[in-house]
Amino acid sequence: MAEIEQRSAPGSEWWRTAVIYQIYPRSFADSTGDGVGDLPGITSRLDALSELGVDAIWLSPFMPSPQKDAGYDVSDYRGVDPLFGTLADFDAMLEQAHARGIRVVVDLVPNHSSDQHRWFQEALRAAPGSPERARYLFRDGKGKNGELPPNNWQSVFGGGMWTRVTDADGRPGQWYLHIFDVSQPDFDWTNEDVREEFRGVLRFWLDRGVDGFRVDVAHGLIKKDGLPDYTLPADAGSMGGVEDDVPYWGQPGVHDVFRDWHRVLADYDGERALCAEAWLPTLEKTALWVRPDEMDQAFNFNYLMTTWDAAKLRGVIRESLDAFGGVGAPSTWVLSNHDVIRHASRLALTVDSPQGDGIGPDSPGKPDRAIGLSRGRAATTLMLALPGSAYIYQGEELGLPEAIEIPDEFRQDPTWFRTNGARYGRDGCRVPLPWTATGPAFGFNDTGASWLPQPAEWAEYARDVEETAAGSTLALYKTLVRLRKDRGLGSGSLVWEELGDAAVAFRRGDLHVAANLGATPIALPAGAAIVVHSEPFAGTALPPNTAAWYTVG
Repeated sequence: MAEIEQRSAPGSEWWRTAVIYQIYPRSFADSTGDGVGDLPGITSRLDALSELGVDAIWLSPFMPSPQKDAGYDVSDYRGVDPLFGTLADFDAMLEQAHARGIRVVVDLVPNHSSDQHRWFQEALRAAPGSPERARYLFRDGKGKNGELPPNNWQSVFGGGMWTRVTDADGRPGQWYLHIFDVSQPDFDWTNEDVREEFRGVLRFWLDRGVDGFRVDVAHGLIKKDGLPDYTLPADAGSMGGVEDDVPYWGQPGVHDVFRDWHRVLADYDGERALCAEAWLPTLEKTALWVRPDEMDQAFNFNYLMTTWDAAKLRGVIRESLDAFGGVGAPSTWVLSNHDVIRHASRLALTVDSPQGDGIGPDSPGKPDRAIGLSRGRAATTLMLALPGSAYIYQGEELGLPEAIEIPDEFRQDPTWFRTNGARYGRDGCRVPLPWTATGPAFGFNDTGASWLPQPAEWAEYARDVEETAAGSTLALYKTLVRLRKDRGLGSGSLVWEELGDAAVAFRRGDLHVAANLGATPIALPAGAAIVVHSEPFAGTALPPNTAAWYTVG
């Protein structure tokens, strides 16, 4: 292809160029030995994140919750679940992170609450048509006696999206909507009580000093008027991203919510960020979430879900820079998170695995570990050279693969139960981290307890091993993050280069970046001097499943 220059969106706010590390608190570090990670555990490991060089951390939910969906079922938005510590522990963690120059982003779950939330309990006790029920999506059923659900929608976790309640007199009553688990009733975001409540929640955490919010299911808050029947295509990902007008995803009214939130954050000094989890069919539609008066970032799931194919990867990068740059926002690159198969495994799958399905002992097309790790390292080497912000999911800096062989009796994801084992779900990317090759729970705690079992082979991925091993994945990540910052790669322009159909290649100033997604080596230009590589190689022939940064003298 001819050389084409693409610029990232201008601006100096921290979130435009940041490397942000996602912490899944229950699996990061456990200070009490109960088998579940906690806030003091995070504080104790902040030096490791400082050494990695990240600019910010994002914490998945730690608020009070019955933990039916690992904290994404919130019963109180203004507190800390005792499982993870106290508000004082949160304040201490925030202070210590800020002391190291690390910003803190917290997860906010506005689409639904726990069924144990005070509001929902009030709604169950109240009559149909009451103000208490109006905060949620209660509807009368269809059929002669209301015995049929209001529509045919199917939950992301499997089964129907409606559950019928029993009234105080013991008779069957109305139905309530839950996009996810039965324990997660959806709020009605056309209700002003709901909107005002979340303004208060935002201010509660902003007053404590947080630097922003990652917004869960940001594309799901508004449902289409009339709640019409809809059947999701069989090959569609459960969280959205299909071309259809899905009546519970990506409805236009959601933008008013985030314009309102934007104004709340603007009342605070400093640069506070909003990042959307929004699964949408095109990058052009995703960019609507990050217009100047709405959110600041939106996860680039189109990029995350791109398979190991050079043409597709070149295409999604070009489209991302155009779409996000077109509205003045940075592209936000991501390869792994707590909801998808770890990319050190996903990129080596030989069959499709829709988002949310997961992989387990009986899955077809299980990945080759060596190929997966090589592709995972190459993908990260490419990603961290791109202009914009980048997210790292805990453990990927160790090269952790998906934990596939989890025995059925230990699985905890609601998807596993609601589909009667037909879909493994997300447990495989949530297993607690290995900090040491020996000792209880690989250093996750001092007792050996672990809420999900850790594979024995994770000893070879332990952080203490990788800290001293030449060429380790941890060493690669540290080098990439440092060079990205030193060279200012989070901003500026990208110039595409041509190295053949199997390559993704571009230039950032005097730095050239190339990844080989094909089956045969690719010749680099004469005089190429390697700055960093995902795998060592001799000469200037870039091997398959390898990426490198280089200069040309």
